[in-house]
Amino acid sequence: MLSDLPEPPISPENLFACLDRLGIVTKTIRHQPLFTVQESQALRGEIPGGHVKNLFLKDKKGVLFLVVTLEDAVIDLKSLHRRLGATGRFSFASADQMRDILGVEPGSATPFAVANDRACRVTLVLDASLMEHSVINCHPLINTMTTSIGRDGLLRFLDAAEHPPRIVAVTGEAEPDSP
Repeated sequence: MLSDLPEPPISPENLFACLDRLGIVTKTIRHQPLFTVQESQALRGEIPGGHVKNLFLKDKKGVLFLVVTLEDAVIDLKSLHRRLGATGRFSFASADQMRDILGVEPGSATPFAVANDRACRVTLVLDASLMEHSVINCHPLINTMTTSIGRDGLLRFLDAAEHPPRIVAVTGEAEPDSP
């Protein structure tokens, strides 16, 4: 549990201190602000491991999902709701919801942001293909840094943040629409 963290939104420094307390080893590099997958791909030679993209989505009933995949994953948003058992097709949640619930700005979404969701309003989904990587790279709540974390360390952090993820194959062949 992350009860010793300050009130949300927490800072990258608070995140790093929490990871240290949990005994989770990470490596972080600073860089220019990165807002898109395309911009971040310039760093690939410097940072090995799986690199993420994050989709902050809501279903027709307003249920929120943070879907984390490999950066080059092709996601069929028209059928993703069926894979995840959501109500109706997904749309993107608003920038205001991202700020209010995840405590991050657009372009800085990350699985670490669930530490700011103390009311557990967001369902975290990690793509199964992402979890095949032993090292996962994501922003530490801000898009001017990239943090490399071991897969098991990320899962331990998410459990401590009371957001155990659903690990689901969100890419690949979709189920056909029902008649």
